[in-house]
Amino acid sequence: MTEETPNCARCPYKLAERLCRNANGKGPDFCPTRNMPDVTAQSLDEYATSAPVREFAKQASVQEAAGYMNRDQGYGKVRACKTRIEEIMEFACRMNFRRLGLAFCIGLRSEARAVEKIFSGNDFDVVSAVCKVGRIPKDRIGVGKNQQIVPGTTEAMCNPVLQAMIFNKEKTDLNVLLGLCVGHDSLFFKYAEAPCTVLAVKDRLLGHNPLAAVYNIDSYYRCLK
Repeated sequence: MTEETPNCARCPYKLAERLCRNANGKGPDFCPTRNMPDVTAQSLDEYATSAPVREFAKQASVQEAAGYMNRDQGYGKVRACKTRIEEIMEFACRMNFRRLGLAFCIGLRSEARAVEKIFSGNDFDVVSAVCKVGRIPKDRIGVGKNQQIVPGTTEAMCNPVLQAMIFNKEKTDLNVLLGLCVGHDSLFFKYAEAPCTVLAVKDRLLGHNPLAAVYNIDSYYRCLK
C-alpha cells in the first residue's frame, strides 16, 4: 500500500467536512475523490451510456430517500421508517421486477419459508433454491471426511453455482440472498445473471448479526483488534 491507496475507512474528517460530501471539503492523502478524477469520469460514462444502469442507480437513490421520514423537517429530524425487506420489495416494484429468486441456507429454512410467504403475499413470483440443492457430496470438490461438519459421514456440499444457474434458467429479475455462507455468497454473485441483493448474512455465532462484534470491538470482542 502507498500513501495514496484509497482508504476511506480511515478518513479523519467530520462528515460535513469531507470532500465526498462538500465541494469545499477536505480529503486526506488517500482520498479517491481527490486523487481519482479519471476513474470518477469513467464511472459517469457508465451511467451516461447505459440507460439500464442509470435507471437502476436512480431508483436505488430514490429508494434510499424513501426509507426515511421527516425529510422536510431537516437532517436532525430525519429517522428511518422501513425495514430492509420492505425496501427490497419497494425497490423491486420501482424497477418493475416481479420474479424474485430467493437463495437461502438450509440453516435458515424457517426464515426462508416466512420470507417466501411475504414475497408471494405481495404478488411477487418467487423462485427459491436451498444451498444443498443437487445433493452433491462434498468429496466431489476435494473436501476430506475430517473437514466436514460431522467427520466421517457423507455430507452434501453447498452449491451456490447451481443455485445461481437455477435462477438464470428461471430468468429471475432480482435475486435475494438469505444467510449464504462466506465464500458461497461470493460464488453466487459471480454466476448469477440477474442483479442481487442481500436480505441477511450468515453469522452462526451472533444470530446472523455480524455487526455485534464490531459494535463491541472495545469490550467483549477486543480480541479482534
